Amino acid sequence: MAVRVTPRASRNEIVGLLNDGTIKVHLVSDPTDSTSNDELLAFLSEVLGVPRSRMEIVAGESGRDKLISVLDMDVETAHQRIVAHMD
Repeated sequence: MAVRVTPRASRNEIVGLLNDGTIKVHLVSDPTDSTSNDELLAFLSEVLGVPRSRMEIVAGESGRDKLISVLDMDVETAHQRIVAHMD
């Protein structure tokens, strides 16, 4: 799934979906902080109800736009859980 990260937010939250289906996420961490990607995966694992060990960033580790792989979950299920979390 495609994710766009905005760092230095007041709290970790999913703020919306872009027209192309990209998930917009705000994170508290600083983009130069090496734990930023870990924080993103930990947050998304909580939202999706998937163990952190079943997720990985497959592209965009150093950028704002990232591709995240979630094992044992299809994209539609992931998007449904994310939309439910936003409500």
